[in-house]
Amino acid sequence: MKVSVYIPCGKTRPFMVSSLAVSTMEKTSVQTIGESQQLRLPTVAIVGRPNVGKSTLFNRLVGRRVAIVEDTPGITRDRLYGEAEWRGRAFQVVDTGGVLLEDEDPLITQVRIQALAAMEEADVILFLVDAVEGITPADEELAEVLRTTTKPVLLVANKVDNTRREADATEFYALGWEEVFTISAIHGHGVADVLDRVTELLPPATPTEEEDTAIKLAIVGRPNVGKSSLVNAILGAPRVIVSEIPGTTRDAIDTPFERDGQKMVLIDTAGIRRPGKVQGSIEYYSVLRAQKAIRRCDVALLVLDGPQGVTDGDKRVGGYAVEEGRACVVVVNKWDMMKNPASKTLMMDFTRIFRKECPFLHFAPLVFASALTGMGVPAVVDTALEAAEAHAHRIPTGVLNRLIHDAVDARPYSRKGKMLKVYYATMPSTKPPTVVLFVNDPDIVHFSYLRYLENAIRRQFPLEGTPIRIEVREAAGKHRNE
Repeated sequence: MKVSVYIPCGKTRPFMVSSLAVSTMEKTSVQTIGESQQLRLPTVAIVGRPNVGKSTLFNRLVGRRVAIVEDTPGITRDRLYGEAEWRGRAFQVVDTGGVLLEDEDPLITQVRIQALAAMEEADVILFLVDAVEGITPADEELAEVLRTTTKPVLLVANKVDNTRREADATEFYALGWEEVFTISAIHGHGVADVLDRVTELLPPATPTEEEDTAIKLAIVGRPNVGKSSLVNAILGAPRVIVSEIPGTTRDAIDTPFERDGQKMVLIDTAGIRRPGKVQGSIEYYSVLRAQKAIRRCDVALLVLDGPQGVTDGDKRVGGYAVEEGRACVVVVNKWDMMKNPASKTLMMDFTRIFRKECPFLHFAPLVFASALTGMGVPAVVDTALEAAEAHAHRIPTGVLNRLIHDAVDARPYSRKGKMLKVYYATMPSTKPPTVVLFVNDPDIVHFSYLRYLENAIRRQFPLEGTPIRIEVREAAGKHRNE
């Protein structure tokens, strides 16, 4: 099986090309679609300190559970994007991490940067406060920042579930806004009034109806192997929080981008932990989100920690991708930390160990990379595109039948005294390529012979990176009694 590796020839100097950090060895044209099909719509950003209900409001506006919601401050750590519509007006909603302007915690600092960036790109800002807790110093600090923007800002008091809280919400006029909207995001009360005002303030725009040709790449792996760093290296922008704290990406975050005219979407997920190590509902929902991300992607980028080698956690995550029939590229990250990262022998040794430990991923190419230095990052995207193409490859029926019959003639198969006869083959579907063989007796076919036929197919067609499914069925009609 061919192994795709990125072998650096000496030191390379990263530089910026169209918002992508690449090496001087491989020039590519990549741009973040903070302005793509999704982001061409007017944008509404929800900002506020942690735990005021931003994610609940976001989920209500977009009509589905995208952001994880729990009564714990700081659950939404990254910006999440969703599309909403009100009275015929389509717009994009951004759910930000909570803003704490004076908190020195490094994670909170990064979340604050995310929120301020969302405020910068928004057309309308919803400043969300908590009517139960009242005005806090964090609210006052954020209000001071928001008063400096020229963007329209609506002050929205959340958790107003009764008339007493309606009266309590009047204290927020002290923040300096002429109008305070009162809502209950969890129940929906008052949200319509906010949306009416939002649509009045939005700039005119009409979404373009285009076929979704974007290739979806899910960044998956166990916690703290560098998934978010890889996203940042590909996009060249701090879209996703990077932290040394395992599990800092709790939601699956879609970031559209474009390279050389090819639209793609990066899906960054929380690291997948073993079920026994999933603690609390936040981790539980994050694991489910990561698994769902694998189900809806075209290519799973399985990120490993090179210095740590192949672990049981890596096998488990790779197994999810195989079970779902996704194309897969193995990204051996942190390769710059190896003693001799340019050694081809070292790469081949790692590849041999990986093939032994993960035989079910025999089809997946390995790319040795460093998200920190940019080494091999362009090769990750190149290899993912090749895997996506292989995942959608269809073999013409006539060609497939000749190939299968030649393979059977070259190595006839019998079991329990009965010779296998393959009458014809079809490929009814792709993603992954699926071959159906119509035979005289499906029960005699051993999986090892199917692997032989799979290898025969792979020798003739560029299908590296995608699994191939082979189904065996009993032939009907005139062939049945042959």
